Amino acid sequence: MGLTRNRRKTDPEIVIARDTDSELSSEEEEEEEEEENYPLSELEEEDEAVKNGGRIELEKNKAKGKAPITVKLKKVCKVCKQPGHEAGFKGATYIDCPMKPCFLCKMPGHTTMSCPHRVVTDHGILPTSHRNTKNPIDFVFKRQLQSRIPPIKPPYVIPDQVHCAVIRYHSRRVTCLEFHPTRNNILLSGDKKGQIGVWDFAKVYEKSVYGNIHSVQVNNMRFSPTNDDMVYSASSDGTIGYTDLETGTSSTLLNLNPDGWQGPSSWKMLYGMDINSEKGVVLAGDNFGFLHMIDHRSNNGMGEPILIHKLRNKHGSKVVGLDCNPVQPELLLSCGNDHFARIWDMRKLQPGASLNDLAHKRVVNSAYFSPSSGTKILTTSQDNRIRIWDSIFGNLDLPSREIVHSHDFNRHLTPFKAEWDPKDTSESLIVVGRYISENYNGAALHPIDFIDSSNGQLVAEVMDPNITTITPVNKLHPRDDVLASGSSRFESLYPIDIRVAVHLAATGENRDG
Repeated sequence: MGLTRNRRKTDPEIVIARDTDSELSSEEEEEEEEEENYPLSELEEEDEAVKNGGRIELEKNKAKGKAPITVKLKKVCKVCKQPGHEAGFKGATYIDCPMKPCFLCKMPGHTTMSCPHRVVTDHGILPTSHRNTKNPIDFVFKRQLQSRIPPIKPPYVIPDQVHCAVIRYHSRRVTCLEFHPTRNNILLSGDKKGQIGVWDFAKVYEKSVYGNIHSVQVNNMRFSPTNDDMVYSASSDGTIGYTDLETGTSSTLLNLNPDGWQGPSSWKMLYGMDINSEKGVVLAGDNFGFLHMIDHRSNNGMGEPILIHKLRNKHGSKVVGLDCNPVQPELLLSCGNDHFARIWDMRKLQPGASLNDLAHKRVVNSAYFSPSSGTKILTTSQDNRIRIWDSIFGNLDLPSREIVHSHDFNRHLTPFKAEWDPKDTSESLIVVGRYISENYNGAALHPIDFIDSSNGQLVAEVMDPNITTITPVNKLHPRDDVLASGSSRFESLYPIDIRVAVHLAATGENRDG
């Protein structure tokens, strides 16, 4: 697979955002997750042929005077596919399938609505324990690294009011968000169609969408460490784009599919991405388990791809997340569909040479080092668990805590990812969207949860009556008390608008952790 750098000669395609007058709500989308990432021309042609064929056949039957066909629909459980009972949401209430355990904690003996983890969020969770300083590694941690973390936890400031807008300017669902590193009011958003939006949320309606950078879903974005107006983006079209936000012109730094569409078995997609500014490297992981590296100073490829995630005795597994340690530039954290998060030494990157393998029961959606000291690890897995490791220097066989949280759904959604609050100096506060809805004054709303990762307690639930959809994509501002949320809203046949909301902290309202 070759590395290419193609300067696009066409003028940037700028889609001017327009708000629609009406919206339709639904909990279904027209495509499955695996279909969305491939070029859609063949799938669309096939669907259109089926639709047209069915329409023609119906017209023929009407012309011949045939009696209409009556179809009787039996109630079938959406979970186990068996008749005689139903499961799923009825309003804000989740009805469990009697053939399955609790949907939230995956344990038998109770329902989701009575699950103790739902009633008390910190149920069964041990708080952070005192460290044993007799170990020499712990002594180094105390002296050199933990001094960055204040011993007294400051009051949490929760952005809990929609202050700027609930704005719509993407044609497909939001997949990633990123705040500008120096301009506080600029927010970037990527979507399923491959577009990148730039929004000055202080001016509300000053927004643009660049539609010529990628052909399908944008999975990750990072700003260049040497130029604030340039952004790297990784996409399911198998490319890394390098875009000037002022002009919209873009270069393709990496193209894993130079020969175009050759079928789903060979189509390469890029998901996880991060930048190691100390080493000057852009890192990206693909759906076959390989890590690709680009020198961001010259924007040229570095060496051959390295297999870092692989299913047992099978082919490589999708690399969905990459995170570089903020203090130790040699450390890299990755996660994937093989049910593992792995810690790597950047100086010794080779297949099977990970420093630690953090096992999970299902797919790992995300894995992050703590933003200040880099000594903690936070992961989100599809088994409805958020896991925290308090120290990368200790025994990593088991996490320090597991927090049960509702996020086990991503078939038609962007995967849920718990993220640290970059402003929280205690490195305890995390934010994550919730899948199971709650009844708020008669409306079924899906709140955004702020959780104290040191003890599992729910610090705050953020919701707004104007946001009735699920919000799996959430990003906290690195400097201001601002939360950006991207949610999906669609109808079963025709996708409609995606909302990006910006929450600000209410003036003078601090919530203690």
